[in-house]
Amino acid sequence: MNDKQMQSNYIRVVGAIYSDLEFSHEVFGEKFYEFYLEVPRLSDTKDLLPVIISERIINDINMDIGNYVVIDGQFRSYNRYEGLSNKLLLRIFVRDIKVPDEEELEEIKRHPNEVFLNGFLCKDTKYRTTPFGREITDMLIAVNRSYNKSDYIPCIAWGRNARYCENLEVGDHVKVWGRIQSRRYQKKHDEDEYQTKTAYEVSITKLEHIKTDNNRKKEE
Repeated sequence: MNDKQMQSNYIRVVGAIYSDLEFSHEVFGEKFYEFYLEVPRLSDTKDLLPVIISERIINDINMDIGNYVVIDGQFRSYNRYEGLSNKLLLRIFVRDIKVPDEEELEEIKRHPNEVFLNGFLCKDTKYRTTPFGREITDMLIAVNRSYNKSDYIPCIAWGRNARYCENLEVGDHVKVWGRIQSRRYQKKHDEDEYQTKTAYEVSITKLEHIKTDNNRKKEE
């Protein structure tokens, strides 16, 4: 991929189409649709990931539920205003889609979910441990896009990477490799009411801190 954006924000996912296409929006006469893709993990679990695709890319692709597709694209964020609040939506934005043959499918299913991001830390990190003692650091990485836009991608680091990322500062330049995962959680509205929601984030398997380049605010 020679596209500069793809060099800083790239994802490849392989999975089965889980839902029908649903109209999302239209830009300059180009219609975009959303659907969910069921992507297997190396374990027995699966991630259900939201995808957005242009009508001009679908062409003769069979988008029936259950069909396997290979998607190359980017992990993007969108702002949706609901009343007085602003909600960050995360979507896989399709740049290319194809239907693999059986031999190709078996090969690429060994690595069904790969992400690369090259950006800057835009929020203070948050280190925590799970009830089972696993170390996790939550991060938000800003990846530049065309027309002075940026995508804001939640990421989580584990173990020794979590301990290292705990000390990163806003503005630090990082490159991360990993996979997109979906995580269900419950949000409390009042004492008796909970709402089940789904969060999407990049689970980091490899991280590089570019110490010679950062966007930190200069100390006065």
